[in-house]
Amino acid sequence: MADGFMLEVAANSVASAVAAQDGGAGRVELCTALELGGLTPSAALIAMVREQLRIPFYVLIRPRAGDFLYNDLECELMQRDIETCAALGCDGVVLGVLDADGRVDQARCKTLMHAAGDMGITFHRAFDLTQDPEQSLEDIITLGCERVLTSGAQASAIEGASLIRKLVARADGRIAVMPGAGVTAKNIAALAAATGAHEFHASAKLLLPSGMRHRRPVLHDMEGGELRSDVQQVRELVAELHRL
Repeated sequence: MADGFMLEVAANSVASAVAAQDGGAGRVELCTALELGGLTPSAALIAMVREQLRIPFYVLIRPRAGDFLYNDLECELMQRDIETCAALGCDGVVLGVLDADGRVDQARCKTLMHAAGDMGITFHRAFDLTQDPEQSLEDIITLGCERVLTSGAQASAIEGASLIRKLVARADGRIAVMPGAGVTAKNIAALAAATGAHEFHASAKLLLPSGMRHRRPVLHDMEGGELRSDVQQVRELVAELHRL
């Protein structure tokens, strides 16, 4: 993207991934279950997105909702998912494992990164749950990750902007620090100014109404519309970055 700024869009479907691309995003993070913070998509979804996209896309490797303290079986599942991503031609994966004390679990992360081979690696928002963000940043740099996604350990990147700025300064070009959580066209310019970051992560989602005419009100939790990336929101985010 122009002037060295990059917008990554979290896409939860083939349609969302295509909308992100059509809106001008520079990269897609593919996942499912955004309402749970994102989970690993199916192999079929990954394969179909690969067929549709010309821009790079990374796949979220997260086997369940909740914390980022994983047992051996969960780590094996993540390793197999990463191997699947490599076989399907993904550009990268998004991962992260912590130990019980809130430190980056370097041993488990190394094993997963080895499975990734030549694919790029983003360390995800498990980072925001670490006890010492600055030390954790150094650990992630040591691992060899390309970037870390963070809200600055707050509910939104705007709220965590001061920590994100410290992390960008500490990184000093050794790794990209990518703000995410609550990023919109209305605040992305202010976020860029406040943090010094050059890569940004946004969901750019719109809840589409259900097309069902037949309804069962008692089962309303299964009758909602689809949450999908919105081309116009992506375009507005990109336009704001082009103005910087």
